[in-house]
Amino acid sequence: MRGETILLIDDEKLIRWSLLQELAALGFHIAEAENLRQEKEQFAQHEPDLIILDQKLPDGTGINFLEWMQPHIHSVPIIVFTAFDRSEVAVQSLKLGAFDYITKPVNFDELKIVIGKALESTKLKRQVQHFLKEQQKNYGFCGLIGSSLPMKKICTAISKIAQSSGTTVLITGESGKGKELAARAVHLLSDRREKPLLTVNFSALTESLIESELFGHEKGAFTDARNQKKGLFELADGGTIFLDEIGDISPKIQVKLLRVIEQKTFQRVGGSNDISVDVRIITATNKQLERLIQEGTFRSDLYFRLNVAQINMPPLRERKDDIILLAEYFLTEFNAAFHKKFKGISEETKKIFMEHQWSGNVRELRNVIERAVLMDDGEYIFSNGVVLGHLYTLSENLASENSHSIDTIQSLGEAERKILLKALEQTNQNQSEAARLLKISRDTLRYRMKKYGLT
Repeated sequence: MRGETILLIDDEKLIRWSLLQELAALGFHIAEAENLRQEKEQFAQHEPDLIILDQKLPDGTGINFLEWMQPHIHSVPIIVFTAFDRSEVAVQSLKLGAFDYITKPVNFDELKIVIGKALESTKLKRQVQHFLKEQQKNYGFCGLIGSSLPMKKICTAISKIAQSSGTTVLITGESGKGKELAARAVHLLSDRREKPLLTVNFSALTESLIESELFGHEKGAFTDARNQKKGLFELADGGTIFLDEIGDISPKIQVKLLRVIEQKTFQRVGGSNDISVDVRIITATNKQLERLIQEGTFRSDLYFRLNVAQINMPPLRERKDDIILLAEYFLTEFNAAFHKKFKGISEETKKIFMEHQWSGNVRELRNVIERAVLMDDGEYIFSNGVVLGHLYTLSENLASENSHSIDTIQSLGEAERKILLKALEQTNQNQSEAARLLKISRDTLRYRMKKYGLT
């Protein structure tokens, strides 16, 4: 038994009875109406999963109902019965949001197929809506956490930009501010949300790899090309591609990217056939592209194509109201990850957080909380359990006469890595002894070693 409810509207009783028998046999619940007035009443009463609508009714037309349904048109699929294939009525029905139309006399096998596709489409849309609600409830605005005025402005901008699904977007700002989260928010709020969102970071790839990753390659295009490979643009067709660190791409890749934007076509590496795609391009950078244009390393025509809509992510130091909110969110995250039971952050520590400049932005704050939860135990995060900025000193156990203290380190990650190395060195690579020395569990030590590539 399927269990979905179908609202069937037709003024011909024989057709209604025939369809009712067929659909009920498939397990559907059927609500009936023979005119527009009953149709609206039944819609409000039953909240159907699908509507089957005859175009000609005693007190109006199917077009009239579609116009009335506009506020709900994307949540309930509507199949329209028409007298003629590809008629003006059929075309207008589709423009008003009908899922499909079927010509009379109705072929029930054809109707079953269309019903199946319509319900599957509805199921997918509802799953996406549920996902978005969960994202909103658990993580803020599509993963962007914050209630400060700068973040409210960003969220408003993202909502507006997302509505134009073909507009290219450039996201700017310092490292660690959540540019990828902003790109994901644009995608999830657009009508491309049911299609892929694929990401590539240009700073992590060589030019040859970038070309193959973006555009794919044909078999034999180069030495290791043993099989044909689809690139990200091809795989993201209908969806969104996020190109991070766009300021790092070479002139050759800039030319190819410009062609994709202007012509919506590209060729695989080693190929000669044009491949058409419909992809929204979102890019991000922490560099000043205008300066790169002046230096001659970035094309001005590409810049203007990419910068149709711009989102400038504010640094954490300009959104002070979000610092504690973010810190408490990360505390919950790492409590779960490390099986800890911290209840909160001490008032003294909150004050320190509010006074800190956070040059590493949200990423730095996340790392600070991760390290504090990992290395300490108790109910609250206190100031002696956090490490801010470049200041990091070894614990008393490591600051022995046989060890050299570390005074100044530029990155928290590098500081932790050096502490792990120092502990392992002092214990002759004995992981159990190193864990005891650092006052952490052996599993935690292994987790950190894996994170920093220490084997």
